[in-house]
Amino acid sequence: MEQRHLGRTGLRVSRIGLGTLTWGRDTDEHDAADLLKTFWEAGGTLVDTADVYGDGEAEYLLGRLIEGLVPRRDLVISTKAGSVADPDRRVDGSRGHLLSALDDSLARLGTDYVDLWHIHSYDPRTPLEETLQALDLAVSSGRARYAGVSNFCGWQLAKAGTWQLATPGTRTRLAATQLEYSLLQRGIEREVLPAALDLGIGLLPSSPLGRGVLTGKYRGNTTPADSRGASEHMAPFVAPYLDDMAGHIVDAVATAADGLAVTPLQVALAWVRDRPGVAAPIVGARNSQQLTAALSVEALSLPDEICRALDDVSAPVHRYPDHDWSTL
Repeated sequence: MEQRHLGRTGLRVSRIGLGTLTWGRDTDEHDAADLLKTFWEAGGTLVDTADVYGDGEAEYLLGRLIEGLVPRRDLVISTKAGSVADPDRRVDGSRGHLLSALDDSLARLGTDYVDLWHIHSYDPRTPLEETLQALDLAVSSGRARYAGVSNFCGWQLAKAGTWQLATPGTRTRLAATQLEYSLLQRGIEREVLPAALDLGIGLLPSSPLGRGVLTGKYRGNTTPADSRGASEHMAPFVAPYLDDMAGHIVDAVATAADGLAVTPLQVALAWVRDRPGVAAPIVGARNSQQLTAALSVEALSLPDEICRALDDVSAPVHRYPDHDWSTL
């Protein structure tokens, strides 16, 4: 698999990442082992997790598989901290919480360091400079090699990225930002993506297949029994992308797939993988068969005319001040 630099850093990652959102909850150790082995054998390196996935079980599972199944040195492990199970707060970006959470993650993963450590979400109750100092301390102590943020909007990312660049050698620059991005969700193109491109921050798209909808499995108002849409706790996650507008986009993806003699999954994943600023979409497969189907996109590059057609049918509305006023 092709390797790409993550933002304006020396860190290289596979251009498809493996997500572990369902590990320890819907994905057991046997299936997780199959996924990790399939991914590694295909040349994949970037494995993304978080301290709250499966209430910590995702990190624990990954830690059990490291060395016993896949050498630690062959993986780029990314995890996150900051989300908390407190309905009154939900996010804790305090330095104390973040550094304690990192230590707990390392213990579950069974490793001395993570390659990439993200702040999971912006915390409006904590000064941003305090939150970012946790990244600096993690990197300077060797517990994290690179740092990033997740789910920051445009102004939050621009502020954080600029703050980290203000004192070279003291603060660690942001290597990555992780947000949802697909043909069904292009909101980051308004302000987040321009900020990331300007600051040299690599983008790691989550849900690149539109929460599974872009595979075409829900066409014709059908919901497969084994799909996330049929799952009690995941159905609300899928539902926002089952409206008429999404249906038109899915139809366009299916038409493009038919013309190229590939699958809708391959078309949708290739589109987001090759967007400006993207380092590696994070794919969350339930089993090795699904993952193999996603990894088959490696040999596919979409023709320019197909990209333009998909851009047109899925184009988000950009108006003042998202675009230069003189073009409006």
